[in-house]
Amino acid sequence: MKYGTINGLEKPVSRLIQGTARFTELGDEDSFALMDASLEAGLTTFDSARHYGNSELIIARWMQARGISPEQLVLLTKGAHPVAGVTRVTPKDITTDLMESLERLNVDVIDLYVLHRDDPDVPVGEIVDVLNEHHRAGRIKAFGGSNWMVERVQAANAYATEHNLTPFTMSSPNYSLAEQVKPPWEGCISISGEQNADARAWYAAQNMALITWSSGAGGFFSGRFTRDNLDTFSSDWDAVAILAYAYEANFQRLERAQKMATEKGVTVFQIALAYVMNQVNLNIFAITGGCTAAEIQANVTALELTLSPEECSWLNTGA
Repeated sequence: MKYGTINGLEKPVSRLIQGTARFTELGDEDSFALMDASLEAGLTTFDSARHYGNSELIIARWMQARGISPEQLVLLTKGAHPVAGVTRVTPKDITTDLMESLERLNVDVIDLYVLHRDDPDVPVGEIVDVLNEHHRAGRIKAFGGSNWMVERVQAANAYATEHNLTPFTMSSPNYSLAEQVKPPWEGCISISGEQNADARAWYAAQNMALITWSSGAGGFFSGRFTRDNLDTFSSDWDAVAILAYAYEANFQRLERAQKMATEKGVTVFQIALAYVMNQVNLNIFAITGGCTAAEIQANVTALELTLSPEECSWLNTGA
């Protein structure tokens, strides 16, 4: 496992982060097994959210059952997700979600706290102020935004600098070999594709930690989807992948990834994950959703796979 650092947190952070969005449907036994396998593989960082059903509670029960101290892990959780179409990026809602997450995780402090969405109508100053209040109170260490436009992150950090406050030290957008043509859920932000080159350049210049999600494009790089079978899928997760990624340019990327996977003797998903992790100018920590111990180990293997800039360019553009 490879590790990196995020400003504001003294612990090393594993470059791969185990996602827990589906823990509620898996239940305790299977979720415990996945966290056991993650920790054994060196994934010490777990991504959760107040919006992810019982995932925070399951993490807390696992730590208690295994005798694992929070100091042995890096816990990332998110708050301020909209409910019933109502945005909740307000000081009151941020505080409510944070306090509930602390209770549900059964911890005194959250290592990495991320706002699940943004609301451009709320002045960034109000958001930065309340996050700094919780930071000073010792409830959160490093913090940032998930699905925030780079311009809003810039504005938040400009406000923090002007008022001598702690800034965002991480951002959590989608990033994948596949371009996200349509957002899979309302309010999602991606930095994939040439149209987002300026955003990636700014993150690179800042060396800001990027907690990227959906490296595998929601299962698009599983190899299950073809141009001709899209109407045969019925699950909500598959529908989301088709909505966001099942477009001609991405099918061409998929075909190039399949060709490279065959040449290198790895899976297509490993190529897709390696593409993300080989963006050497970006400080990336990728959230992965391994559903078995074998998948988790395959993700770790992909982390060791080196792709040249030329190979990454060919995967993306064919040139």
